[in-house]
Amino acid sequence: MLSCKEKNIGIEETPIGSNTDPEKDFPFYDTSLSMDERVEDLISRLTLEEKADQMMHSTSGIERLGIPPYGWWNEALHGVGRSGTATVFPQAIGLGATFDSDLAFRVSSAISDEARAMHNAAKEKGYHLRYSGLTFWTPNINIFRDPRWGRGQETYGEDPFLTSILGTSFVRGLQGDNPDYLKTAACAKHYAVHSGPEKLRHEFDAIASPKDMWETYLPAFEALVKADVEAVMCAYNSTNGQPCCSNNYLITDVLRNQWNFDGHVLSDCWAIVDLYTPADKGGHGVANSQAEAAALAVEHGVSLNCGSTYLDGLPQAVKEGLITEEEIDAQLAILLRTRFKLGLFDPKGSNPYDDISVDVINSDEHRSLAREVAQKGIVMLKNNGALPLKNDLSRYFVTGPNATSADVLLGNYYGVNPKLVTVLEGVAGAIHPGSQLQYRMGALLDRESLNPQDWATPNAGTSDATIAVLGISSLLEGEEGESLASSTAGDRLDYNLPKNQIDFLKKLRNAAGERPIIAVITGGSPMNLAEVHELADAVLLAWYPGEEGGNAVADIIFGKVSPSGRLPITFPKSLDQLPPYEDYSMKGRTYKYMDEDPLYPFGYGLSYGSFTYGDLNISKSSISKDEEVSITVDVTNQSDIPSDEVVQLYLSDLEASVDVPNYQLYGVQRVNLGAKESKNITFTLQPSAFQMVDNDGNRVFEPGKFTVYVGGSSPMKRSMELGAPKMSTGTITLN
Repeated sequence: MLSCKEKNIGIEETPIGSNTDPEKDFPFYDTSLSMDERVEDLISRLTLEEKADQMMHSTSGIERLGIPPYGWWNEALHGVGRSGTATVFPQAIGLGATFDSDLAFRVSSAISDEARAMHNAAKEKGYHLRYSGLTFWTPNINIFRDPRWGRGQETYGEDPFLTSILGTSFVRGLQGDNPDYLKTAACAKHYAVHSGPEKLRHEFDAIASPKDMWETYLPAFEALVKADVEAVMCAYNSTNGQPCCSNNYLITDVLRNQWNFDGHVLSDCWAIVDLYTPADKGGHGVANSQAEAAALAVEHGVSLNCGSTYLDGLPQAVKEGLITEEEIDAQLAILLRTRFKLGLFDPKGSNPYDDISVDVINSDEHRSLAREVAQKGIVMLKNNGALPLKNDLSRYFVTGPNATSADVLLGNYYGVNPKLVTVLEGVAGAIHPGSQLQYRMGALLDRESLNPQDWATPNAGTSDATIAVLGISSLLEGEEGESLASSTAGDRLDYNLPKNQIDFLKKLRNAAGERPIIAVITGGSPMNLAEVHELADAVLLAWYPGEEGGNAVADIIFGKVSPSGRLPITFPKSLDQLPPYEDYSMKGRTYKYMDEDPLYPFGYGLSYGSFTYGDLNISKSSISKDEEVSITVDVTNQSDIPSDEVVQLYLSDLEASVDVPNYQLYGVQRVNLGAKESKNITFTLQPSAFQMVDNDGNRVFEPGKFTVYVGGSSPMKRSMELGAPKMSTGTITLN
């Protein structure tokens, strides 16, 4: 998972020969020594050129020391990526829609199991390819501040609190809980103010005020550092005038000195090249040569170069007196500690992860987990009573450009799997054997058909229900260079669904008459669904739902599971409601700062259950700045359908002396409620929840009143208009 241009450099694909384990009598192999002693010994045995090589994303083997090649670049955004058969979980934005940190931990624990198994199997074969290692460049915890960003699908959404709790859980699952060894190494990316435009990312300067930095862009990174994430990736772009990979404020002042981060920092791929590429040629132009750029990055604490610069640039920089070998040693030492923590220089069997078997890869348990995540992430945006459908109607019609698409299961940064279940396959497997099922694609993804014949839409008039699978795919949104049908480098500067899809849905509506149409929407970002909402009887947002996506969609449609996903990002009515894409000010963005009514609000999602909230019980209505507060509420499922409710707590500062968010998420609990069942839910608010961020970026306490909201969505009035349960509210005074 990462944002990188693929280039084939280095000698990562070749083992160092038959003897990769000569005598192992060097002190750095001695597990009785301290890690610092072992690292120091290893560095002392390397030439300057070998040191530079070991700071590259694809390291060479060193045969005289028995060290095989190692590829630092590995992906695991929603399953082990690019490395062979693996469980493909829903894309990160779909996991974000679950609002479930425990589920995030279970997913990443499964991913790290599979990663160790795949690494162990590759190692046994003597393979040292890229994507077979244990250092994973995930999670992406950038804030999805603008729906135009094609890579927003890789994030957990627009909210720093939600991103923090999901991201820290994901890191814990990847890295494990062994006191001596990392299971795998996680990486927080892209540090720190990075969310498009994709076309400009190698030269763009993201300007963010101190308030926006500390209120929005930095909190999730701070949370992951506190959770001991092993690595941090610096972004391509500049932030406030300095390239992120040579940014003294971000790396030295904040990351190292303020947060005491002791892991390694790596560059996004070929980001160091941007340092010496002139501004008029699409770079930052802060260095005059490869050697100068390499020295600049190392001096600013970048230990690992994904790219090509360090290999020749660092030795040359030493020759030119731009950097000392001792400075290189210091950064290499930080980097090598990660490999030692992973047990890569220890005898086989030294750590409990060496014996993880390939049996875990795409196991029944992991497939079941992938299906659970997809079920819990699907968001029901509308239902006029059409859902759930019975599974034994006489005739069903499945149509749309994405009904049989494997791409819409995957999103980006994906693994591969031999049993990808499309929506058509999921529906086909769920209906009664006596029922009939018709399928025709009916429409292309983003352009009109050249054939005037229409053999698809008449089926909507002769079927008991039509399931139209529409939306977008990785052809239209994603990373620079990856989205083949995008003329804007994967960004979505047109917020609408392709017009041909809307035209097709209109034809389906005319043909179906009063017969229900269920619209299943795929994609990883907000989009204009206003016409879909009007035309369809029910609308399900499936995201990029992973290998079990088709089964999960069918589970929701036919009522096997009640929908419980919630939107982790606001859907504006149009891009006219937002500031310009290049503007990194948060004013007018996200549910926290947007004053206009959106199409769909943050935290919104419908259910087959019907929930009510009792009055809030607040332990203290008046507090000092060092007191925590407990808030309890009874939540009841008034329906006969067992369902999950995602209980959300928001705070609003009513008397701040500076501009503050309209409200902020500070608590989430997913609770399962049986028919007519009630449960008492308790939240504990720490004193920090009552701090505000002033205009200088400082977190401060200021006396005043706060409104507490607890309910099944954000407090926007639009939530209630769309059918979210009425929120319960209370007031707390900070003295």
